[in-house]
Amino acid sequence: MELNTLTIEVLRDKLKKKEITAPDILNSLYKRIKEVDKKINAYVRVKDLKPGNDQFFTFNPQLPLGGIPVSVKDNICTEGYNTECCSKILAGFKPPYDATVIKKLKEAGAIILEIKTNMDEFAFGSSTENSCFGTTANPWNINYVAGGSSGGSAASVAADEAIVALGSDTGGSIRQPASFCGVVGLKPTYGRVSRYGLIAFASSLDQIGPITKDVRDCAIIMKIISGYDPYDSTSVNLEVPDYPKVLGMDIKGIKIAVPKEYFVEGIDPEVKKIIQEAIEQLRELGAQIKEVCLPHTEYAVAVYYIIATAEASSNLARFDGVQYGFRFSNSELNLIQMYKKTRGAGFGQEAKRRIILGTFALSYGYYEAYYLRALKVRTLIKKDFDEVFKDCDCIVTPTSPTPAFKIGEKIDDPLKMYLSDIYTISANLAGIPAISIPCGFTKDGLPVGLQILAKAFNEEILFRVAYAYEQATPWHKMKPRL
Repeated sequence: MELNTLTIEVLRDKLKKKEITAPDILNSLYKRIKEVDKKINAYVRVKDLKPGNDQFFTFNPQLPLGGIPVSVKDNICTEGYNTECCSKILAGFKPPYDATVIKKLKEAGAIILEIKTNMDEFAFGSSTENSCFGTTANPWNINYVAGGSSGGSAASVAADEAIVALGSDTGGSIRQPASFCGVVGLKPTYGRVSRYGLIAFASSLDQIGPITKDVRDCAIIMKIISGYDPYDSTSVNLEVPDYPKVLGMDIKGIKIAVPKEYFVEGIDPEVKKIIQEAIEQLRELGAQIKEVCLPHTEYAVAVYYIIATAEASSNLARFDGVQYGFRFSNSELNLIQMYKKTRGAGFGQEAKRRIILGTFALSYGYYEAYYLRALKVRTLIKKDFDEVFKDCDCIVTPTSPTPAFKIGEKIDDPLKMYLSDIYTISANLAGIPAISIPCGFTKDGLPVGLQILAKAFNEEILFRVAYAYEQATPWHKMKPRL
């Protein structure tokens, strides 16, 4: 068995027994990346890969992640390594500090890969087709998208080019690509994981989370990256549970809600059938299944694309070519002309679209009509979840209404692309945790993901239910053939 195919738990056991070394794992990963990444494009700047770097040969096997490599999305700051959000406007940017999650991983003994995973520019997208480094392909069928915006992270884990990867999730950007690529992806509760060092898309929605080969690895990473951070004003000072400890507990008597709004017109028939079979599997494991109503679900996409674009417009105003990144160079330009030329040439089409939409929503005369009203409806969406969680422990839904779609199929239709995240957006608006786990395959061999949601700061129930389902099914053991 190649080391790059193994989980954290198995690799840690081998490292402790001195059956393998950290360089062995890295060499296995690098070999795999060189073999298949030209087909997948999960990583950016692969030409900068340096297998002989000394940091890779020093690790403490007693630490929780001692010797385990971690791949990182291109919008999470790593000191001295390029972090460009897959955007021309941040070309060459090397952060002078590590994001808090990176610091925590290093303290746990993890080795951070110098190359980053591909993504939609500034996390604007659902297919990783909006990257200045090109599209990431789905390892199960390279003619299909890997999802987005964390498509590179999900594809790298699915293709065994990574042991584990970090992604970010603003409206489904961890869970949707995890579903499309047949891996596990978790969006934590807003405030559970520090956002310090995450280059912001929409500050009230963004969260960093893990993408892994199985649920246990996801729990291991979450225990390490969670916790209060004084550098993040939205970080919540709560004790972090020992997530791996809940794995293996049965789910008999757990009340699981199934919202009828997630099974209406628009869902792919194969996806619907596979999700219903997964729900029956949970029933067989002892869970109590109850149909519920989330009445404001129909407004989620509209609310999201007002709030997210408004916050993106504000956050991206800082990228002007003055101090770092790309600058349009012409000595005859005045300052305002330089700003316009730099931003015009530096941002891609989707980034420009969202900046324009957000600027409009925040403009004089429209703020109350759009942004303020969206915030009020967001509160109603959160109340829907609060009501359900009074009687139920968690909610299960499809992660996406469809399996992965073909590359290029939706790129020219933004509205159709935005609807790809219709089942994941609500969790970000409500600030609650949600996980996607593999639950089957279509007749064309494309993975389908089951989404499980819980009330805020109750990730334990997600891991408990997800692990019980995973252990009762074979889906997490399936590997794409490349």
